[in-house]
Amino acid sequence: MLQNATVVMYNTSEVKQMIKVNGNDLREIVRILIRNLGLLEKTEACCCGVTLSQCHAIVEVGRVKEISLNSLAELLNLDKSTMSRTIDNLVNQNIVLREVYTENRRSIRIKLTEKGDEIFRTIEKSMEDYYEAVISLVPSDKKEQVLESLQILADIVKVNKCCDVKGE
Repeated sequence: MLQNATVVMYNTSEVKQMIKVNGNDLREIVRILIRNLGLLEKTEACCCGVTLSQCHAIVEVGRVKEISLNSLAELLNLDKSTMSRTIDNLVNQNIVLREVYTENRRSIRIKLTEKGDEIFRTIEKSMEDYYEAVISLVPSDKKEQVLESLQILADIVKVNKCCDVKGE
C-alpha cells in the first residue's frame, strides 16, 4: 500500500541552521505535500467515482448526518453558489438529498441517501487505512510533534488567508 519514505534525520548543528526557516521554506514543503496528496487536480476522483470537492462534501455531511447548505459552504470555505452546484451534482447522482426546512423555506438541509452513506463509509475506511499507514511510517518519537505542528499550521492558515477565496 504505502512505501517507506526516506526520513531525513538532522544532527543538532543542522537543526540550529534550520531555525532560520522562512516563508519560502514553508511554502515549498506545503506545495510538495499538496502535490503528493494529489490535491492539485480539482477534478481528480477521490474515490467511488466522485470528485475531490464532492468527497469533502460527502464526508462532512456523513459526519453530522444533516447540515444546512449554508453551514456546509461555510465549513468547506466555499461560496454558496459553488456549494450549491456541488450538491446539485450529488443530488443528480442520488448521493445526497436536498430538503427545504419546513420552518424556514429559504433554508436547505442536506442529508446522505443510502447510496451516499455507503460511499461515505467507504471513503472513511479508505482514508482511515491510508492515514494510519502514513503515520505508522513516522518515527515513534516524532508522531506527536508532526500532529501538533500540522494542527498549529491548520489553525494559523484558517484565520490568515492567502487570497480572498470567497470573494468577500
